[in-house]
Amino acid sequence: MARLFLKGLLVYVSMMVGAIVWGSLADKMGRRKCLIYCLAIDCVFSFLSCFAQGYGFFIFFRFCSGFGIGGTIPIVYTYFAEFLQMDKRGEHLSWLCMFWMFGGLYASFTAWGIIPHYGWGISLGTQYQIHTWRIFILVCMFPAIIALIGLVFMPESPRFFLENGRHDEAWMILRQVHDTNWKAKGEPERVFTVSNITTPKTQEDEFIEIQSDTGTAFQRWTVRHTNLLKQVMQNVMSLAAPDLRLQGLFLAIVWFTMAFSYHGLSVWFPDMIKYMQYEEYESKVKLFHRERVERFHFNFSLVNQIHKEGEYVHDKFMDIEIKSVKFEDSLFENCYFEDVRSTNTYFENCTIKNTVFYNTDLWEDSKFIDCRMENATFLHPKKGCHLNFQEENDIVIYMVSFLGSLATLPGNILSALFMDKIGRIKIIGGSMLTSAVCTFLLLLSFSQGAVILFQCLFYATSVAAWNGLEVITVEIYPSAKRCTAFGVLNGTCKLAAIIGSVVFAKFIGITKIVPIFLAFAALACGGLLATKLPDTREKILE
Repeated sequence: MARLFLKGLLVYVSMMVGAIVWGSLADKMGRRKCLIYCLAIDCVFSFLSCFAQGYGFFIFFRFCSGFGIGGTIPIVYTYFAEFLQMDKRGEHLSWLCMFWMFGGLYASFTAWGIIPHYGWGISLGTQYQIHTWRIFILVCMFPAIIALIGLVFMPESPRFFLENGRHDEAWMILRQVHDTNWKAKGEPERVFTVSNITTPKTQEDEFIEIQSDTGTAFQRWTVRHTNLLKQVMQNVMSLAAPDLRLQGLFLAIVWFTMAFSYHGLSVWFPDMIKYMQYEEYESKVKLFHRERVERFHFNFSLVNQIHKEGEYVHDKFMDIEIKSVKFEDSLFENCYFEDVRSTNTYFENCTIKNTVFYNTDLWEDSKFIDCRMENATFLHPKKGCHLNFQEENDIVIYMVSFLGSLATLPGNILSALFMDKIGRIKIIGGSMLTSAVCTFLLLLSFSQGAVILFQCLFYATSVAAWNGLEVITVEIYPSAKRCTAFGVLNGTCKLAAIIGSVVFAKFIGITKIVPIFLAFAALACGGLLATKLPDTREKILE
């Protein structure tokens, strides 16, 4: 469990770094180019993580994948917003936000359908197993691959070209958009004309052009990238300018409070359900004491049992699953284990004599605690990373994730329909304050069903605030700083998610009052502060 929690935190850290780095680079190198790089990094390292041998390699590949994923978030909203007209910008950006829901549904549904089926794994010899969780990661790559292929045929943001003085390229893209829109309407095409182009006030941060005969290739590369890094740092520091400082601080606080409560509760909900399941599971455990089993063929699964001081002589355990079973102070003599799959199973202080383990996952030292091995043989062990089906593959958890994603559908639709009608501020403030009230209902969650119900209610009421935050963030900042600001704010969001996940997880099985109070306080403060943000409904993107 500690390893899984560490993996989750490292992915959040990599996404935080990726959001800041790629968001800043997109303002200098282009939205489309950086988005392609981010998706490519995600695809490559996700693919490598499918075949990683060893926990260290797997964590490294997931960290690199998270670096790419984190970069896509600030870029994709900025990129899309710069193609939209003002009166429909909030609505269409909210529809884009709905694809987070589709992604959550896809991930939870495929996990639900793939991971619990142990038999769906692929064996490449006896030393390497492609388990179902590897197949799940592979399947999760498909949307990113499709997006990457589609993005190759998409144009760069015309506003980015205008900001960098590339007027002809911007004009060609705007003409392409104009012609496509008129064709889609089914009306006769009109001549595309541009009456006025406003150039940026300053071009002081142009890239340094270096002649090909200047120094070595490495020197030219170093100069270019040093200059790029300098420009990126200047752009980040410029967010503290007097005209942006106050609204940036307010936005950062609202992002932080929203992410702290949302992601903290997102960890608390499934962990609370697991804790309730664990308590129920423990209450039904079967205890076997001093049993002697001789010359018996175990061809059925062993589930939720404790065997103490047992004796197993000339027994066979073949093609079975041993789930949540503990053998204590027991003797295994002349036994044979073949094709055994185990989860949450341990042998503690046992004596194992003249016993063969063939093609099983009972080979790790962690499975045998203080055991005495006398002529024990391990043949063709199933190596590689194995998921704990008891803790991670319970179907209820996938159903909870699926329902939580589906619950955001009404909030997504309503926020899209009313974003341009009632404004971003009322959407954000109203959603956060309503969500704060909903957190108090969690005090009534005394069963798994109640936790699931209140989780869905919380997600349904809070999603509109996310949509409003993402819309207002791209509208407040000028084009030269838009991606940078979104990246920094999204990095703040990931930092809050890390803190919230750690804090809320500490109180599982201890008390519900502290997490509920923290979530309520954060949402209430953030919702009230959101009312101080400027309304950008009728603002033309600078």
